[in-house]
Amino acid sequence: MPSDDLAQLLQGSDSTLPEDALSSLLKEGRQLTVKAGFDPTAADLHLGHTVLIEKLRQFQDLGHKVVFIVGDYTALIGDPSGRNATRPPLSPEQVNENARTYTDQVFKILDPEKTVIKFNNEWLGKLTSMDLVHLSATQTVARMLERDDFSKRYKSNQPISIHEFLYPLLQGYDSYAIESDIELGGTDQTFNLLMGREVQKAYGMKQQAILTVPLLEGLDGVKKMSKSYDNYIGLNDTAIDMYGKVMSISDELMWRYYTLVSGLSVDAISKLKTKVTEGTNPRDLKRQLAHRIVQRFHSKEDADKAQEAFINQFSKGGIPEDIQSIKLSDKQLSMPLGVLLRDIGLVSSSSEGSRMIKQGAVRLDGQVITSLPELSQSHVLQVGKRRLAKIS
Repeated sequence: MPSDDLAQLLQGSDSTLPEDALSSLLKEGRQLTVKAGFDPTAADLHLGHTVLIEKLRQFQDLGHKVVFIVGDYTALIGDPSGRNATRPPLSPEQVNENARTYTDQVFKILDPEKTVIKFNNEWLGKLTSMDLVHLSATQTVARMLERDDFSKRYKSNQPISIHEFLYPLLQGYDSYAIESDIELGGTDQTFNLLMGREVQKAYGMKQQAILTVPLLEGLDGVKKMSKSYDNYIGLNDTAIDMYGKVMSISDELMWRYYTLVSGLSVDAISKLKTKVTEGTNPRDLKRQLAHRIVQRFHSKEDADKAQEAFINQFSKGGIPEDIQSIKLSDKQLSMPLGVLLRDIGLVSSSSEGSRMIKQGAVRLDGQVITSLPELSQSHVLQVGKRRLAKIS
């Protein structure tokens, strides 16, 4: 495989394990089976998922076989990755309902004619109790406790249910069942991905290579994007909501989104950063990003309309008629933002104001702020979705 193809696959990724395994497989010159799994624990895929799905599309475009595994069986157990407590179980009905939406959403990125969709209940549901005993015997408790989240819970006397040890084994069995050459996953999935290699080895199969991708931070810029944290941009969001959410991220976080989900090259992003140093307003580049993302998952027409609606609301005064207008005093202008929010009645207390700031829920003209910048004109100050004031 040409080196530029390998460079494309590695761009935006985090690591390959073992280090040379991916390049060695690619040099074989055959069609490889590339696997990624998604547990349908919620109804919607979000922008964070697309970091991995876009990487699958790259493999697909290079002629490799992509297997998208819907974890309808493993979702019933619950992935313990990054958890400090046992996940509450989902019912089969919840899982099946969520799974139905995944196959529609994934084809917003993947080529449906080149994608194999598999539900892992197809093989995991057929395992007998003795099969599970044999699978469990391939690993030790000590090996499981090497996992960081298990180790922390064990040391702090937090309960670990036996069935949680089964999760990485079953995900690993997926790799054996479809004879995976390469498995992709987020950096938080490293233990599970390595377990796939262990299970393949235990069953006499050539071990897969692993490619990990970074986790995309959510709108708060702190935690990974997740519906659980309510900091996500859903692929099924309306064009207007999607555009507005992208515009709400901080200027610093914008570059992370450009790197992981814009589809632009490193050189193109570097040129945009140069524009900022030369005086271009980061807001203008954020608009380009928002438009690009909306167009990717809706259409150019929808992206144009969403951008126009956003500009009308926040840049041209298109705000509710009954919004309060406040002329800030010199004293108020010097207040910490949380105190100011309380003083003008947008929050009930300064502690609530501080909490909303930390959650990324305070915006000025649609952009997240943590302190009040110098005001040169009238601006819309917003807390959450519905508390607004025009300040000057």
